Amino acid sequence: MAARTTARITATIPMTTEARSLTRLMAWLSPTFPVGAYGYSHGLEQAIAEGRVHDGDSLLGWVTGLLEHGSAWNDAVLLKAAFEDANQDALQDVADLSLALCPSAERLRETRDQGSAFLGATSVWADATADGRSSMGTDLPYPVAVGAEASRAGLPLDQALAAYLHAFAANLTVIAVRAVPLGQTAGVSVLARLEPIILAAAERAARSTLDDLGGAALMSDIMSMRHETLRTRIFVT
Repeated sequence: MAARTTARITATIPMTTEARSLTRLMAWLSPTFPVGAYGYSHGLEQAIAEGRVHDGDSLLGWVTGLLEHGSAWNDAVLLKAAFEDANQDALQDVADLSLALCPSAERLRETRDQGSAFLGATSVWADATADGRSSMGTDLPYPVAVGAEASRAGLPLDQALAAYLHAFAANLTVIAVRAVPLGQTAGVSVLARLEPIILAAAERAARSTLDDLGGAALMSDIMSMRHETLRTRIFVT
């Protein structure tokens, strides 16, 4: 009886705004959220097939390059721009820019498909009919969709950026665990080593403008192009 009483008392304690925001972001950027992220390797499958990524250290270097100088960095900048100005005209401009930055057909498909799936999945939340939701459309690239929805839901920008980049890194790590194959312990070790890099990229992106867009992860871009003709493949990109 005492245990049940304690449980009832604990359940009545109001949740903080920070906890509510964290819970929402954990759901939206969870591996189980129905955006199909597990099916997209972002060109990593090709890098593994060519032996460029073959262990924990090479995976760490690959993902670090994307976070600091590649597509993940650009995604973070675009997310922040969408978060700051989520009106329809501004979003369309950021969306067009995001699509123009895709270096291959597969990258274009990846960001479009995940963005559309993300907006469709977030519509089940009770506040999804709030003003501005209907004007967003359903054809936004993934980082733009996440930034706009996070802003509309009143979620903190710093948390949204960190959660997005962590989800990006975690997804590639899981893919490497499956495709290298890389042991799960080694995969967790990579994620632990990526943590300060993710936080630093999120902090930098929070201060960014669209003038900070740009990348130098050329091998990742080339891998995404070559993957289009990879004979045996598990992943869509």
